Amino acid sequence: MTRNVSLVTGASGFIASHVVQQLLETGDQVHATVRSTKNEKKIRHLLDMQERWPDKLSLFEADLLVAGSFEVPMKNCSVVYHIASPFFIENKISDGQKEVVEPALKGTENVLDAVQKCETVNLVVLTSSVAAIFGDNADVLEMKNKTLSTEYFNTTSSVNHNSYPYSKVVAEKEAWKLYEAQPIPRRWKLVAINPGLVLGPSLSPTSESGSLSLLDQLLRGQLFLGVPDFWFAIVDVREVATAHIRVARDPNSHGRYILADKKTYSFVELARIIRSIAQSIKIPRNKLPDALVRMSGPVLGLSQKWLRLNLGISFDIDNRPSLDQLHIVYRPLEETLMDHYQSWKSAQTVLN
Repeated sequence: MTRNVSLVTGASGFIASHVVQQLLETGDQVHATVRSTKNEKKIRHLLDMQERWPDKLSLFEADLLVAGSFEVPMKNCSVVYHIASPFFIENKISDGQKEVVEPALKGTENVLDAVQKCETVNLVVLTSSVAAIFGDNADVLEMKNKTLSTEYFNTTSSVNHNSYPYSKVVAEKEAWKLYEAQPIPRRWKLVAINPGLVLGPSLSPTSESGSLSLLDQLLRGQLFLGVPDFWFAIVDVREVATAHIRVARDPNSHGRYILADKKTYSFVELARIIRSIAQSIKIPRNKLPDALVRMSGPVLGLSQKWLRLNLGISFDIDNRPSLDQLHIVYRPLEETLMDHYQSWKSAQTVLN
């Protein structure tokens, strides 16, 4: 009865929607939590999936901050994909504690409290982030071979400096603490997925993911003067969803998996590829001088400390476990950006 019933939290979100769709495609029964089942605009794509896969997808209301709200949705599930967590670009966050830290931490506690009470659950797949491994790009330069790896946890972020990365590291550490606290032999296994900046096609025009808002600024021509020399670990949303499901299918999966290409990409590289796809002169092809970016820091909502630790800093990424164990094949960045652009364009038509 419980073998193929999966719970996906935050199911209307960017990554979670793809996880739900891929689970349905493989024949799983899915319980999906959303904040409100009455907000049809927000969950339209999930309602469409219900029609496409009759009797396979059940929607439940649950709130990260409400204890006990995940107990009913979790009933009879064997795998819990805990994906729900707010993601905003750092300079868009005004109250880090309230906007990102509390929902991430309390949400993890509330979901895992329900797991403790639900005897059928044997695996929790936690959507964490590379932000739980490093806060600023400069942190990676202190790691072995200046390469990002799962050996590390982010120790430099706080509620006042990089509050989003801080929310990811406190939530993931809490999950590992609760996992370790189980009596031996442990009933449920925990595996963390740590993706980089997640791009690619959105299944919903109303998705609020911070990764989408970054490219949205670019596509709207808000950065037409040029882009700062920022570098990102990048991954396609479809690879991230596939990794979640492969973790659940592989009894040998364990620990943490970085999901990203093996090198970082510059913002200007992204801009140039998107400019050629969109054929738009509003999208820049040049990099802003670092001195100008530093001068503009206060206007951009970026502190001098943050700029010093991130501007112009690239690094390598150890993604071998995702290749060797989960057999993830990373598609070319150009394909991800092409599909991202087409999806963005369709969303503009729907929203306007």
